[in-house]
Parts: sequence; C-alpha cells; structure tokens
Amino acid sequence: MQSTARSFSPSEAARRLGVSAKALRLYEQRGLVEPGRTAAGWRAYGQKEMARAAEIVALRALGFSLAQVERALEGNSQGLEPTLAAHQTALEAQLRQLARTVDKVRGLRSELAQGRTPSIGELTGLLAPAAEVRIAFELPWPWGGELFELRDIRSLNYIIGPLGSGKTRLAQCLANALPNAAMLGLERLEDDEVAAAKSRLDGDPLLRSRVDEALTWLVEDGATPSDALIALLAGLQADWPDALVIDMIEQGLDHATQEALIAWLRRRGPGVRPLFMLTRSCAILDLTAVGPDETIILCPANHSPPTQVTPYPGAPGYEAVATCLASPEVRARTAGVMQLQVMKRPSLTP
Repeated sequence: MQSTARSFSPSEAARRLGVSAKALRLYEQRGLVEPGRTAAGWRAYGQKEMARAAEIVALRALGFSLAQVERALEGNSQGLEPTLAAHQTALEAQLRQLARTVDKVRGLRSELAQGRTPSIGELTGLLAPAAEVRIAFELPWPWGGELFELRDIRSLNYIIGPLGSGKTRLAQCLANALPNAAMLGLERLEDDEVAAAKSRLDGDPLLRSRVDEALTWLVEDGATPSDALIALLAGLQADWPDALVIDMIEQGLDHATQEALIAWLRRRGPGVRPLFMLTRSCAILDLTAVGPDETIILCPANHSPPTQVTPYPGAPGYEAVATCLASPEVRARTAGVMQLQVMKRPSLTP
C-alpha cells in the first residue's frame, strides 16, 4: 500500500489542482489517474498521482477531450492538430487584444507627457476587454420598469432563478437588447423543429462539418448523441447570431452529456461569441468550476432586480443560486413539467 505521509484527500488534491472533486472522479473513472488508498480505504493522491493529474488538468485547459488526453498520455498524436489549431487561434486573439491595450497605454503616456491627466475611466478601462459590450434596458413585469445594466458580458453567462422568478422574461429582453442576438427556445425540442435543424444541416455542408466535429468531441467525453443535442449544436455552431440566448440548455440531455457539453463550451476560450444560458442543472452550473470568463445572473424569488453573483460561499446571492440547482434525479422528475411548458409557451425567437 502506498504511504499516505505526503498524500492528499480528493478534496484537497482538487483544490491544489484548481479543479472540482467531481473532475478528479471522472479522471479516475476514465482510467487516466489511479489514486492510492489509506489504511481505512479512503482515496489518497501522492506525488505521482498529483503529477499525473496536473498533466491531465493542463491538457484539458488546452481544450483536449478526455479521449484526446488519454491518447496524448500514451504518446498517440491522433486528433492533436485541430485542438492545437484552436488554441493557436485563441492565443492570437489574446495577442491582438494585448496589442490594442498597449496602444491605449502608449496614447495615455503621450497625453500625460503633454500635461493631460487621464481620467479614472480611461485608467480602469485598461483592464477591460477591448470589445466589451454594455447594455441597459428597463425591466418588464414583474420588476416594474427598473433599470437593468450589464457591464461585463463574458463568454459564458448563466441565468438562474426559481420557477416564476422571471428568468425567461429577462432572457428574452437580453436577446432583444444585445446587438445581432437571437434566442434558442425550448421549441427546439419539438419534432418539427428537430427536423428543420437536420434539414438545415443537410443543406449546409460547412455547418454539418462543425456540428459533426463538436459531436465527436462530446461523445469522446461521455455524451450521448440525441436529437436534443443535435438541435442544440446546430444553433451553437451556426455563423449567426453574434450572441445567443439558450432556454434551459440542459433540457433533453442526460447528466454525462451535460458535463461534456459545458466542458466543450469552456474550451472555446475568451473572446468568442457570448452565450446566455438559462439553467437549473448542477452539471451545467457547477459552482466549484466557474471560471474567470463566466458570469452568474440570479433572478431572485422575491422579484428583486436580477443581480450578478460571484461563485464563492458567503457571497451575496450564492446560497440562493445553490438552492436553485437541481440534481439529475430532480431534473428527470421535472422534465414532464418542462415539456408541458414548451407546449404552452409561445415562441421567444426575435
């Protein structure tokens, strides 16, 4: 038995690696890392296991699927080219953003040398993305016309709240207010909409190629192919719109598919088309895994104005968000209710 003198529990190992304990369990299930055991039978990560897990985490950060991670660890180069190409694209986007920021700094220094003091807004703006989008609109009922402002639109934006909190109305307002945006509603799950999505793929070889590539990555990561997943990917991989609002993104997808989906969305990196996702799934919104380019928007039960919530215990709104997140079992029990809402709800697509 391996000595546990310099070993870590799964929770401590996950904290040091910057991932969730759930992710470590998934790595173990896929045979990528095998923790030792204490005398009492508890999992323990020694130096060897921590080093292996750190390699897996690094490869995942590069956008590798778990199947690609496994091949890379075995020295197999299959499938590396498209992943490295995507990473290069993300890095080049970051370089362009840095170049724009350098130009701003150079301009402010020049003006400072001429006796002009930069404003606070100009100084703090050096930390903001160059293409930052800002929107503001009056909230409809049940909020009563209060102003809603969103100053920091990130790659992944979660909209969450209990039933009846108004999150669907907020989502529709966002779809209308964001430049060149659209809403992908629950009607995507209806038979005729699924058929329309498949027909669109048949008529657009480039879109079909992108959807097939995404589906391959997701299946390798444990996703189950389904009509619901195909319809979702057809919307996600389309060239238009510039921003997409998705009603209950997890609807029709099993738990493993949801986990693979959110991992795939995160690999897109910064500077991509922003997504606004209504969700009540703890697989889609794992509070221990929210990254720096993700935002949580809470619609409170008491119809107070929606607020942004930071994903840390004790932060304002954190407990309210946590209580909204449902387990896969609960999601399965409420699926019938959600499908009934699909049948009754009018289309929200602008």
